[in-house]
Amino acid sequence: MRAVRLTVATAVATVAALTAVTGCTEKSDAKGEGSGAIKVTATDESCKVSATSFPAGHVELAVENKGSRVTEVEILFPDDRIVSERENIGPGTKHTLTAEVKTGDYRIACIPGMKGKGFRKDVKATGGKAPAKRDPRLDKAVAAYRQYAQAQADETLPKVKTFTDAVREGDVDAAKKAYATSRIGWERTEPVAESFGNIDPKVDVREDGLEDGQDPKTDWTGWHRLEKALWKDGKIGSREKELATLLDKDLKDWQQRVGKAEITPTSMANGAKELLDEVATGKVTGEEERYSHTDLVDFKANVEGAEQAYDLLKPVASENDAALTKELDRQFAALDTLLDKYRTDKKSYDFTAYDKVAKADRKELSDAVNALAEPLSKLAAAVVK
Repeated sequence: MRAVRLTVATAVATVAALTAVTGCTEKSDAKGEGSGAIKVTATDESCKVSATSFPAGHVELAVENKGSRVTEVEILFPDDRIVSERENIGPGTKHTLTAEVKTGDYRIACIPGMKGKGFRKDVKATGGKAPAKRDPRLDKAVAAYRQYAQAQADETLPKVKTFTDAVREGDVDAAKKAYATSRIGWERTEPVAESFGNIDPKVDVREDGLEDGQDPKTDWTGWHRLEKALWKDGKIGSREKELATLLDKDLKDWQQRVGKAEITPTSMANGAKELLDEVATGKVTGEEERYSHTDLVDFKANVEGAEQAYDLLKPVASENDAALTKELDRQFAALDTLLDKYRTDKKSYDFTAYDKVAKADRKELSDAVNALAEPLSKLAAAVVK
């Protein structure tokens, strides 16, 4: 889930997590002037781009957030589909976004507060020298990941129907039982869904992630609206039954569009990093599943999705940067082992309710996520060396 509005209670913890996950000004993965990267300077009021025309192929954006709010930078097709993105860029931090683009028109967007369309610059990827032929193993990785994303969508729909059938029947207990399981496939492949632009806000937005001017009573839809009804309100009315049917419809749309998603090796690598950012800014804080406290189910699914993308890219990445993949192997294993401590049934997706996880244990989980996110941010560059 993309949009986040910080509450006073979580602001300090979330900013600390963002700094750890995304890097600070002094220790940045962004390249400086003269590196060939396109400089993108984001503020609260603008998005400045150093070059509006560049050769097609592998493109690097050296992003600096000079604003006062967490921001997001995206490379977009003209129809607003996302080519690649970097979310949760903290104030005063720098990052490199590596993407693969074909000849054509694009937009670079800076989105302060990670809500709305932000500020945009039209750019163009030009022809010229033919790009180096892609390693066939990367084409195989993309094909395998596309199959994985489609399988997750296909497997999600019947699980969602179990959930929405219970809502339509007014069975609160059955709906609660089916809720977390219905979200696993989505959470494993969320960056693919977000690339379409208009599906994520329909099915996975939280109340405080609504756009300015939207009314929660009429404009809030999806899983989290039903989550609130089930756990906070404890009842199901006619509106919730309508929303259950709408959730089925919106997720069917997602399932049918997954096969058409624009997927590249760099978008896979960046997507894996986005999934870790999702954990750091939503699951570890307890903000994502604030009523059901099923955050650890989402947490595990995010990590599994990131690991799947990494495993498919690893044959190439390990040749280009063996030290990086060795560290990633170690950190993924450490985080998986730590998460298993909270698994109440090793054969299923039953985890400890997150409101029962002590503050010190949450800190341990956060540290493990940060330890993985830092090397994972380098995966895209390792793939295209």
